[in-house]
Amino acid sequence: MSVTVYVPRDAAAKAMGADVVTAAIAGQAEARGLSVRIVRNGSRGLLWLEPLVEVQTAAGRIAYGPVSLADVPSLFEAGWLDGAAHPLRLGPTEEIPQLKRQRRLTFRRCGLDAPLAPVPWLGLETALEMPPQAIVQQVADSGLHGRGSAADPAGNLWRTVAQAPSARKYVVCNAGGGDSGSFADRVLLEGDPYLLIEGMAIAALAVGAARGFVYVRSEYPHAVASLERALRAAREAGVLGCSMLGSGRSFELELRVGGGSHVCGEDTAMLESLEGRAGVVRAKPPLPAASGLFGQPTLIHDVLAFAAVPTLLEKGAAFYRDVGGGRSRGTLPFQLSGNIRHGGLFELPFGLGLRELVFEIGGGTRSGRPVKAIQVGGPLGAYVPESQWDLPLDPDAYAAKGLVLGRGGIVVHDDTVDMAQLARFAMEFCAVQSCGKCASCRIGSTRGVEVVDRIVMNHRRPQYVRMLRALCDAMRSGSQCAIGGMTPLPVLSALDHYPQDFGLVGEDARAA
Repeated sequence: MSVTVYVPRDAAAKAMGADVVTAAIAGQAEARGLSVRIVRNGSRGLLWLEPLVEVQTAAGRIAYGPVSLADVPSLFEAGWLDGAAHPLRLGPTEEIPQLKRQRRLTFRRCGLDAPLAPVPWLGLETALEMPPQAIVQQVADSGLHGRGSAADPAGNLWRTVAQAPSARKYVVCNAGGGDSGSFADRVLLEGDPYLLIEGMAIAALAVGAARGFVYVRSEYPHAVASLERALRAAREAGVLGCSMLGSGRSFELELRVGGGSHVCGEDTAMLESLEGRAGVVRAKPPLPAASGLFGQPTLIHDVLAFAAVPTLLEKGAAFYRDVGGGRSRGTLPFQLSGNIRHGGLFELPFGLGLRELVFEIGGGTRSGRPVKAIQVGGPLGAYVPESQWDLPLDPDAYAAKGLVLGRGGIVVHDDTVDMAQLARFAMEFCAVQSCGKCASCRIGSTRGVEVVDRIVMNHRRPQYVRMLRALCDAMRSGSQCAIGGMTPLPVLSALDHYPQDFGLVGEDARAA
């Protein structure tokens, strides 16, 4: 009888040698005369254990990891196909502590099977039996919000597009942001691309769109390939095309690959790129919901917002609304990276604090040294001081403190980090990634790099500290998008909470 072995095909697992491990497992099984069926599944998100290899046994799936090429012979010798003991044995996969404590809704299928294994499409089937306004109401009642920096209520946006008087509308997914420290989009697109397709199809039914686009950054080649295969399979299955699941309602979905511009994470810059122009931010208003792609009403969400829709349609708005707390409902895949012992993706309800997430789930720093700084919200997120590590990870709670939760990307630094250099990097990042439209962003970020350098060199330090704050104020108030508007967050939080790294001590620190 054949034994099923699961080896992830996720980009992180591949980077850690999953392909050579797969070949070694197949070779060892053949040499020993054993029948092994290898399934290349998505990632469970426990990236510090990659490649995380699972074996289907009579007692369920048993996990081993991280498995290297050199470990494969000893696994077979130990009898791992029966779930036998081995130094890499982690026990039943679902009992791994960091996986067991999660509330996996959006990522519930990731890692269970091959990315293109058949799925039931229950959310879409439910939506096809409902009038469009009822679908919109379900989304509104669920409390679903966008998962970007704005975190706007999805129901309001859907209703605006649905009520727009136009014969042609579009549904667009922006997977082009690619914030450093954020990788949930990639994990989902590689591990369960059908979920995004289903969520966008439901949205199209709700707002009256017959065509949609997924805009993916070019740095995600495995995600692009996975989504391309999923789109072909969905058309062959009758999910996409002129009659979704035989309903007579049409929806076609196309993939577009961006050129790698970070600014195209901003929705209007992404629309410019989709229309064949350079990714430059548009003036607003009009908003995309009224005049978006090709001047037509356009519903735009990020990957995680669309991917949440099938679950809330399948299980009902009340089910989704009861997860999380406050104004933020449902879950967020928190992504831990940087100097962290247990880096990976952890889907949890809104509301826990950074201290619990970083120390209890993440295990503290990989170096074993004290945590000095935690950046939340991507490369342009603020460094959250220890005094706020118990603040609930919730968009509203963070906004009240001038912070941004964003897509849940969290980067940890130990006490060896130089915060002045991180502030300099934020300005440099903005200068490189700016589309150049706003002078406050284009010029302010370039001058910001120079000003930080002068502060560190103690060149008229008090005057240049004041200049840095003035530059940040100009960027925040004069930029049309989040790149220029949010760059002051990491710069000022580093300056405010770690003045000693800028050479500010005593009276200088208090004056800064």
